[in-house]
Amino acid sequence: MKRSEVYFSTVQVPLDFLMILLAGTSAYFLRDLPIFEGYVSKVFNLSFVDYIWSVAYLAPFCLLIFAIEGLYTMRVTRRFWPEFYRVGKATGLALIILIIVIFLNREWFSSRFVILFGWGFSVLYIAGARLIVQRIQKWLLATREIGVHRVLLIGNNEKINRMKRLFARNRSLGYKVVDQIEVASVSLIKDIRAEKGVDEIIVGDASLTDEELEKLFDYCQINNITYKHLPTSMQTSRVNMSVFYGEPMIEYQHTPLDGWGKVLKRIFDIVAGSILTLIASPIMLVVAILIKIEDGSGPIIYKNKRIGENGEKFFVYKFRYMQWKYCITKENPDMEEAILFEKKLIEERNVRKGGVLYKIKDDPRRMKIGAFIERFSLDELPQFFNVLRGDMSLVGPRPHQEREVEQYAEYHRRLLTIKPGVTGMAQVSGRSDLAFEDEYRLDVFYIENWNLLLDIIICLKTASALVKRRKNMK
Repeated sequence: MKRSEVYFSTVQVPLDFLMILLAGTSAYFLRDLPIFEGYVSKVFNLSFVDYIWSVAYLAPFCLLIFAIEGLYTMRVTRRFWPEFYRVGKATGLALIILIIVIFLNREWFSSRFVILFGWGFSVLYIAGARLIVQRIQKWLLATREIGVHRVLLIGNNEKINRMKRLFARNRSLGYKVVDQIEVASVSLIKDIRAEKGVDEIIVGDASLTDEELEKLFDYCQINNITYKHLPTSMQTSRVNMSVFYGEPMIEYQHTPLDGWGKVLKRIFDIVAGSILTLIASPIMLVVAILIKIEDGSGPIIYKNKRIGENGEKFFVYKFRYMQWKYCITKENPDMEEAILFEKKLIEERNVRKGGVLYKIKDDPRRMKIGAFIERFSLDELPQFFNVLRGDMSLVGPRPHQEREVEQYAEYHRRLLTIKPGVTGMAQVSGRSDLAFEDEYRLDVFYIENWNLLLDIIICLKTASALVKRRKNMK
């Protein structure tokens, strides 16, 4: 930890203590406002001096809980909102302990109003004070480079280079790359440290031998340098440890969506999919009528063949947002002309150059109502029926067309190992604006780290992601 971080960490303890006293004081005097008359216990008759001494006695226990929750790890690289969550969690635990103590000792004050408002003010004041401290740290970091972590990168591959670009692009993260070397030479590292200083070393080279890593690790330990390792995809996979006939064995798990995980996800899809279908039914009826009015020559629901789990083909249901004469389907008598026109548009307006997927900007084939429903992804509402049928899940990788799957590299086929989803990690992280490789990495993360809470969070985030402008839209 940097010296400035130690200083701010030390200052944070008395500052938290003062914020707890301030929160208690605010709750005490708020009870006297006429608006809260009738909500405050009549038996609350402590003087302010006695009351504030009670709060002062409780405050150290709160600080102890903060320390246990890791709230005094005051690195400048921390983020505010996760810290705000931990403050709420720690003060909530302190509140539970306070309620138990008051229940056991009625001689203390027992006003629910003061207790609850004191807790609420504590969360706001402590989080607010920490935000101010964090802003001061960030300002010192940006203007004076006080607290910056000097990083040496070891390796030369896409992962470590992407890390280097990230640090250069976001100086507020608190990292400064002092150098990048391809070999883990301790003598070379000594020279770099003597010339430029090194606080942290990040190793991104998977080809280093055990002997090289051991020497490097020992050097870091002796010289108080933080050692970090950027793992390969295999090293971040879920694993099970076991002993097989006396030999330790590591089994790499593909996904938690095996066994009961798959059953639980299917139950969630059926329950949540049924509810969402009922909620969306009035919207779907209106959209269907508007499509029929604008272009009644074609079907309302467009069935598009996609590749699903294990490479199986199925039809994705979507509201037709294109003029019927431009739809690529056997039912369209002008299909050949539609294919040629699409190829021309891909050459001229594709915003995903050099990738597996294509996306046409300002697509002229759309109907007027089609532009609106695609803008807000209303064209995908019929996919709830795909979910209920079992072809798709509410959350998962997007289903791709057969011609797109044919362009997959071998490792891309990992996306076909679970059911595709109506929404997913990519949709809440950039929608169609993401490059295919970025989309792939997000989907693989989802496959490896699935849990039911993650599905719920992605579903909730999808609504806010829908209002963001897409590159293929006007």
